[in-house]
Amino acid sequence: MRAHQIMATQVVTVGADSPIGEAVETMLRYHVSGLPVLDAAGHLVGIISEGDFLRRAEIGTERKRGRWLQFFAGVNRLAADFVHEHGRRVGDVMTPDPVTITEETSLDAVAGIMETHKVKRLPVMRGDRLVGIVTRADFLTAIARLTRNGPASTVEDDRIRSAIIAEIGQAAWRPCKLKVAVCDGVATLSGVVSSANARRAAVVAAENVPGTREVRDELLDITEGPPPEQDLGGGDFVSLQEQPSTTDDEPL
Repeated sequence: MRAHQIMATQVVTVGADSPIGEAVETMLRYHVSGLPVLDAAGHLVGIISEGDFLRRAEIGTERKRGRWLQFFAGVNRLAADFVHEHGRRVGDVMTPDPVTITEETSLDAVAGIMETHKVKRLPVMRGDRLVGIVTRADFLTAIARLTRNGPASTVEDDRIRSAIIAEIGQAAWRPCKLKVAVCDGVATLSGVVSSANARRAAVVAAENVPGTREVRDELLDITEGPPPEQDLGGGDFVSLQEQPSTTDDEPL
């Protein structure tokens, strides 16, 4: 299996120049623990996650070093820690230059990269364009799907999946963090929608794709909200600028 078969598309992103409060509110609103960070040109420049907020001056958790520890840490490290603990912009707090994969990266390689770099999510790139994200939770989803449905998706299932993503991906009502899985013509939709109408529209769009035999709706309405502990992992991209009203993870 390859990354494109389990990755999420339509992922919520945040700008490097955005206030950190905006990133925090977005993570809470969408029940996610990490956000890809894009520059003004739309290029991936970092990841901001829950782990990046562990050491913050607002809550009194900034690092406190004695004189000798400050000496050994060095001026450069102390300055970097100060920016991370007191910075007001996402670019000050994020983990820069995240490790990435491509759509064709094997799941074995993805697992190895996550273990080696001790990360929970990997942005998926097509050239210099961000096209998806794979999280640890996506492995669980893939295993659960195979356990329920047997063998991996066929070429025809992959065609149906791609067609559903293309059909939904450009719509104004599209879900964020959209995930589409297809097995034997049965499509399962998951992600976050902003209303009951948006939820129904996504299901109808999937039903209209030739070859789809059934659509299983696992979408979550943001107005209802998932359980607080639920992390929806990664999923196509929605920037804060594109959908301001609708709008997993240790630091990489």
